[in-house]
Amino acid sequence: MFKSLLRILIAFFMLFNSAWPGVNSSFGRLPKGKTIDLNQFDLVWSDEFDGDELDMSKWSYEWWVTERKGGYWHQDMVSVEDGDLGIRAEYNKEPMPSSYPNYIGVHCPEDKAGWYTGEIWTRDKYEQKYGYFEVRCILPAATGMWSAFWMMNEGVFNVDGSGKDGTEVDVFESFYYKDHKAGNDCIRTSIHYDGYAEDAKGDSIGKVFITNDPYTEYNTYGVEWSPTEYIFYLNGVETGRLTTGGVSQNPEYLLLSCEFAGDNGVQSSDRHGTGPISQTPKENWPAEFRVDYVRCYQYKQMP
Repeated sequence: MFKSLLRILIAFFMLFNSAWPGVNSSFGRLPKGKTIDLNQFDLVWSDEFDGDELDMSKWSYEWWVTERKGGYWHQDMVSVEDGDLGIRAEYNKEPMPSSYPNYIGVHCPEDKAGWYTGEIWTRDKYEQKYGYFEVRCILPAATGMWSAFWMMNEGVFNVDGSGKDGTEVDVFESFYYKDHKAGNDCIRTSIHYDGYAEDAKGDSIGKVFITNDPYTEYNTYGVEWSPTEYIFYLNGVETGRLTTGGVSQNPEYLLLSCEFAGDNGVQSSDRHGTGPISQTPKENWPAEFRVDYVRCYQYKQMP
């Protein structure tokens, strides 16, 4: 009787977890499946982050406001040096002055002390439909925050029961530094559509474990986006596939970001398994998300 009940509970949990991507699980997977064949693509856009400043013909800093979840995004937290993009994350006792415009109808908060980091995107500068998209990077070694490589377009906000007009594609989010319940050295990959309110929908392949140390060593994270599916990769090896809601049929822009858990600019919550923020060991701060390159490939022949 007990074993039968246990099997039912496990089956229910697995069904529930697959249907609701926001639910964290202690289960994870190692990369498996096919290896990406770059011979079927042409490289059409890239940034190798050479030089000593961000290429503003490819990227910009703008967002709706400087406030972002449990902290602030600020352009001074972004730098380029030694062939890498760096997005720094740290607590600033002195407010950093706002570098963002006041959008019509949107309040930009007053300058405040708090946890600061950064974000860049290619919106209005580069957008692409279908192909293979890859980043090579080192993840920030800190709790209470995460880094991400993701894609979006404005169709994500359309509430119509479909992701075909636009889907947020999270190639990876690094929630789990020192999270022993989730499993250290893993990332999460998800998709979201129909906005971010009560009608929001999405799916996830769950957690993917990384065999080397992603906080000191470079890894590649990628997605192959075709008219019929998203195929996700870690170091060129498939980790999972998603088609939920229908695959986006519109061009999307790229984002690289770090965020702090919390709300209204106050770092407070244990969001998505990041764990509560800790300033020990102190050598972890400032934490940094280091990106070697971002590359976008287009199909030579559409599958």
